[in-house]
Amino acid sequence: MSSNTTVITPGRRLGIAQEYEAGAGTYVRNGTIYSSILGTKRISNKEDGAEKPVISVEKSDTKFAIPVIGSEVLARVVRINPRAASVAIMMVGSTPCQEDFQGSIRIQDVRATEKDLVQMINSFHPGDIVRAEVISLGDQRSYYLATTKNEHGVVFAQSADGNAMVPVSWEEMQDTKTGAVEKRKCAKTF
Repeated sequence: MSSNTTVITPGRRLGIAQEYEAGAGTYVRNGTIYSSILGTKRISNKEDGAEKPVISVEKSDTKFAIPVIGSEVLARVVRINPRAASVAIMMVGSTPCQEDFQGSIRIQDVRATEKDLVQMINSFHPGDIVRAEVISLGDQRSYYLATTKNEHGVVFAQSADGNAMVPVSWEEMQDTKTGAVEKRKCAKTF
């Protein structure tokens, strides 16, 4: 019988081959067991003749949101540096993600024109909610996102005082209480 149940994405490290037997939906590489499918993690107790518990991944009927190239996503900005903003992808289309996926908006992917004038600090701040498009599966750690379309950019932000902000132009948002203006790469309002 199963002793542990969690949602697993392909490529997720599940355990080491010294402690577990690899079961269905898994593979072993360099002594480490990884998931080969999206589904539910199962750790079965030692079965007849098995020396170790069996770790497996079973397909699930539940719908999971996984970003693919061309998907529109909603993400929260986690941190910024001069060349990129790190984000946590929370929704793909209108489907919430089971767990946050890591993403990155590189400086060249913020705007379609005048790319050499973009400054990340004037485009995003940690805590902003951004609508973006997945442009590449990126590296092993994160998806590459772009906000080059008019409808992509910051959709929700808080000011330095913690108040909600509204867009006043494509590159500025205003604090609803104090009237202070801060620079952002705003999404076109509908």
